[in-house]
Amino acid sequence: MTWIYLILAGLCEVWWATAMKLSDGFHQIGWSIITIIGMIASFAGLIIASKHLPIGIAYPVWTGIGAVGSVIVGVVLFHDQMNWLT
Repeated sequence: MTWIYLILAGLCEVWWATAMKLSDGFHQIGWSIITIIGMIASFAGLIIASKHLPIGIAYPVWTGIGAVGSVIVGVVLFHDQMNWLT
């Protein structure tokens, strides 16, 4: 169950990062609220997971899911360009 919390927390990282992009610099109140809820959910999941996993494992997994997920969302949803040569 601990790993499930950690994976969900990582997915919440993607959630809030995506919502923050959609908030247009926190000018869109709805997306801004969704961003803050995602941040709270993400940290809560990390806190729960780190009670049973070493922080040296939990934190890199959490940030890794968030980083990779955010790149995927950027490429797929926002059509961000990835240039592998530069």
